[in-house]
Amino acid sequence: MNIIKRIIIGAGIAAGLSLASCDLTTESQSTFDETQVFSDPTLAEYQIYSISQCFGETNCHRGRYLPWYGYNTDIEWYISNTKGEDKSAIVRYSLISTNSQLNLANGPYNELFSGIERANLSIDGIRKYGNPETRPEMASLLGEALVLRAVLYTELLKAYGEVPARFAPVTPETIYLNKSDRDVIYKQLLADLEEAIGYIDYYSPSSTDRVGKAFAQGMYARVALMASGYAQRPDNGQVGTGNMGSIRRSLDPELSKNALYPKALAYLKDCITNSGLRLESDYEKLWKDVNNMDLTAGKEIMWVIPFSNSRGRWNYTFAIRNNGQTDWSPTTSNRGGQAGPVPYVYYWYDKDDTRRDVSCVNYEWENRGDGTLPYPAGMENWYFGKYRFEWMTTAPYGGGNDDGVKPVYMRYADILLMAAEIANSSGEGEEGNNAGTLTRDEAFAKECLQTVLARAYGSESRAEEVLKGISGEEALFEQVKKQRALEFVGEFLRKADLIRWNCLKSNIDKAAEELTAMRNRGTGTITNANYTSTSEYLWYRHTTVDGIPAIEMYGNHIGDEGATETSCPASGSGWQPYTNSEGEASKYFDEKIFTSDESKNIQNKNTTEGFYDSDPNLKQYWPIPQTTITNSQGSLKNDYGY
Repeated sequence: MNIIKRIIIGAGIAAGLSLASCDLTTESQSTFDETQVFSDPTLAEYQIYSISQCFGETNCHRGRYLPWYGYNTDIEWYISNTKGEDKSAIVRYSLISTNSQLNLANGPYNELFSGIERANLSIDGIRKYGNPETRPEMASLLGEALVLRAVLYTELLKAYGEVPARFAPVTPETIYLNKSDRDVIYKQLLADLEEAIGYIDYYSPSSTDRVGKAFAQGMYARVALMASGYAQRPDNGQVGTGNMGSIRRSLDPELSKNALYPKALAYLKDCITNSGLRLESDYEKLWKDVNNMDLTAGKEIMWVIPFSNSRGRWNYTFAIRNNGQTDWSPTTSNRGGQAGPVPYVYYWYDKDDTRRDVSCVNYEWENRGDGTLPYPAGMENWYFGKYRFEWMTTAPYGGGNDDGVKPVYMRYADILLMAAEIANSSGEGEEGNNAGTLTRDEAFAKECLQTVLARAYGSESRAEEVLKGISGEEALFEQVKKQRALEFVGEFLRKADLIRWNCLKSNIDKAAEELTAMRNRGTGTITNANYTSTSEYLWYRHTTVDGIPAIEMYGNHIGDEGATETSCPASGSGWQPYTNSEGEASKYFDEKIFTSDESKNIQNKNTTEGFYDSDPNLKQYWPIPQTTITNSQGSLKNDYGY
């Protein structure tokens, strides 16, 4: 066995040993070879653990991929609007291959391939020495390795587009590879997932940081939707030549909707019928459990990024902003609030949709001399309420940069909405003809949508009312797209969705138009919200919920008319006006919000200037970092005009 393989296997065993609760009486790890490792279920399982290690590396998902992938979109954006920063360049579609945040030898591109190499060694070793055909425990580990490799490759495809196809351990002959057409990778991932589904149980017996059959079925559907959808692709046969490409679907008939949707839908239906998974009845409790790291398998959460309890910077990056507060969080430093929902999203929800106040929050924590309390954050600063330090009541978080919150990668709601989308489709016909060869099942699509909406509204009858009168493929598809936005805001699925639907730029442009209507208190075109029935001025008062300080606001809701600079028509006492830094009553809906300020190098955020610097349709993917290009001995070249 070559030295590279020995090191990687040794690292896998060491990682596994650190998780073990008992002593092993086997040989020293330095004497293990692949024959021993992959014929022993315990040692092979430790090697499986090592595949996931890449997620927690400092410059992979922990500190570079998750903090930067997935926005700006029509529902999620980077809150800072300072021009010219390397950080803002990533989200504003103006990334270059030498960007200081991602041009790293140990950045996400290389770390994900490190995880893929560990997966390849595990898959190859178990096939050779584990006898998975006759040993169910080894077949299960093989299935887990196949699924994890599919996840790692999906993350690469989402961020970088075309990448090299590596489905076997590295040899001297394969150290340097050019990129492959992504269709080659898609077909291998689909085959891998199909194989894995036959090996593993519906969910891990204990925790959602281990993969199960239901998750593999969901991954098959997610990959099928990506593979059959639109994307910026190099011209046929021009991958890895520097080709700019165009937005198109695959030319491979094996990756058409007609070919992939029937099997994907069958897997989703099996998951719905037989997995035992369910929606958490209370949307707020779902996210309180996430913040408290209660991720017991067999409920709604299907798989999470498997950070340890002392690793990962999820709430550090995305929680409701904490300005040095200490009363309701262990941290004494500023935390959270790097990104948030695009402000209009709050108004896209119906007022009785329980997801609204969980998902979109317009306050931040601060101590202004009377204890740490929530204060209005201003119209430009909406935060993801799914992530809250004050909800980490039992989580083992001590206040450092790494909070241990495990980002949700897939949950049962996604199974239902993917099933609705696929069941609603009639497939692909000739260019310009929507008719395909699939048997469209509108009733089942509506049934899946209704399940999601019944939880959102807490009422089956209310869900029926929302869907009443919606029929036909196009109208139902629009409802699927809307519900994916409202259900998953802050979970960063949207960018990949918009790309495969071929509406990335157009939807972002519509969002900018909506912000203009909102700040001018007009009528929204996305939300149909009548912003004229809000007030220019905002008033607020403090209260408590479950013993934790909370805030009520008046003037920023549809129907909150009548609030002025000096009076608030809301009933009750304790109302205070929203003020500026000088303590003067300040307008909340104002034509001056989102505007640019050249003296402060600030972008205008009520126009497309606030979302992107380059055409998003031409910069759908990140460039492979220059350090990797340089070290590839001429084998790699960036496409897409980089």
